[in-house]
Amino acid sequence: MDSVLERTWVYFWLPETMFVIVAAVILTLLSLRLLAKERRRVGTTFVAFVLCLLGQFVGALFEALHYSRLAVMLHELFVIGSGMALVRLAAIFVFRAILPRVGIVVARIVEDIIVLVLYAAFILARLHLVGLDPASLLTTSAVLTAVLAFAMQDTLGNVLSGVALQLDNSLRTGDWIRIDDLTGRVAQVRWRQTTIRTRNGEVVVVPNSQLMRGRFTVYGREDVASWPWRRWVWFNVTHDAAPTQVIEAVEKAITVAEIPNVAAQPLPTCVLMEFGPGYARYALRYWMLDPQPDDPTDSAVRVHLLAALQRGGMELAVPGQSLLVTKKNNAYRKSIRRRETERRVAGLRKFELFFSLEEEELLTVSQHLVFAPFVRGDVVYRQGNVAHWLYLLTVGEAEVWLEFPEQPRQLFRTIDAGNTFGERGVLTGELRHDTVIATTDLVCYRLDQETLEGLIQSRPTLAEAFAAILARREAEMDEFASRFVDLPAGDVAPKAGMLDKIREFVGL
Repeated sequence: MDSVLERTWVYFWLPETMFVIVAAVILTLLSLRLLAKERRRVGTTFVAFVLCLLGQFVGALFEALHYSRLAVMLHELFVIGSGMALVRLAAIFVFRAILPRVGIVVARIVEDIIVLVLYAAFILARLHLVGLDPASLLTTSAVLTAVLAFAMQDTLGNVLSGVALQLDNSLRTGDWIRIDDLTGRVAQVRWRQTTIRTRNGEVVVVPNSQLMRGRFTVYGREDVASWPWRRWVWFNVTHDAAPTQVIEAVEKAITVAEIPNVAAQPLPTCVLMEFGPGYARYALRYWMLDPQPDDPTDSAVRVHLLAALQRGGMELAVPGQSLLVTKKNNAYRKSIRRRETERRVAGLRKFELFFSLEEEELLTVSQHLVFAPFVRGDVVYRQGNVAHWLYLLTVGEAEVWLEFPEQPRQLFRTIDAGNTFGERGVLTGELRHDTVIATTDLVCYRLDQETLEGLIQSRPTLAEAFAAILARREAEMDEFASRFVDLPAGDVAPKAGMLDKIREFVGL
């Protein structure tokens, strides 16, 4: 019995056995220390290495018992197995512990290909060492290989697609992607398929060939610290709210608010997208930092958006249907018209141009007023335009600019709420002498030329009151213009000169 064990040990313990075992132990210990996430894989590989050593010992035992043919088969089989385990341990240590620390990241499929090549090289070298010609083995298996390749076209297509996806680095584990109506995070990219985990916890398996043939969108990457994702929040507001007010209120609210997972830069923007029946459709575009809590972040943004609209007195336009039954008889219509007329007459009394008008004349003017809103940046009219309207400014602020030959335009004055502008052109028939631009949103009413002519013709004394106001404004404008151009002597029109222009224009 002792002689059998001695012969077994002699057959088992070859000169290179000690070096192989030491190398496997060192690689295993280093990998376990440096790669906490790979300990299970490293441990399994080392156990396989130990089992292959035991298999070699069993083969040596059969050799000692003179079962030479069986012993050689077992010995070579387990030598190949232990060699592959050692190659695997070395690959784990090099590709996942050494290379990442020097800034080299190798795709998992590339690592697998290199390991397979090393496996094949080791197996062929071992077969050649025992006297088996690998060339003859490859030649005899060529036909079988061709048959298998034809039968496995789809599988090979998926495998090659998986290799291409990782070689060109277009898809990585941890990426957030969208494929058609599927969104989720890439859990694994394998040889044949890519596994995607959705936010609902579902695991979806997508063949790699489908990813290569179609289009997918990557909107988040695990190893990229800053990858903001622009989100769109749609909402409808009634036409009662001025678009510039809606945009300003929403942008300010979302920019100032400290909402988790909303990027400070780029700034959120609100845009008017379209008009619908009874509403204007807006889109708030903001940037999300982490794609995982997308719906909760959208919800928080909508909460702030709604509060901002409510603070500004603006209402969401909710699709719906309602039936309002009102008995619109003559008395009801007269009541509505009377209230609107009273409101307009009360407003007209605040304008200097209409101080001298009597009640009936104010009623006439109120009936011909046309609502004319402007938004910030609008040009109400330009210098040199034909005058058709007189404007009454009730809300907002506008600037009056004058243009001079070969000089940049100059800011003449600012028009506040409660003032009129554009009177001169309407009352004298002259072209516009200035340019008026809205610096804020304006609530204006405009009055046509014919109504003013009718008032003056019915009561000619109004021409004197209008002339006094226009002469004063003309003097102010000429005084300002004299800083930039030389005015002819006597160019400033007194009240009498302006009165003559009005009378001539209206035909008095």
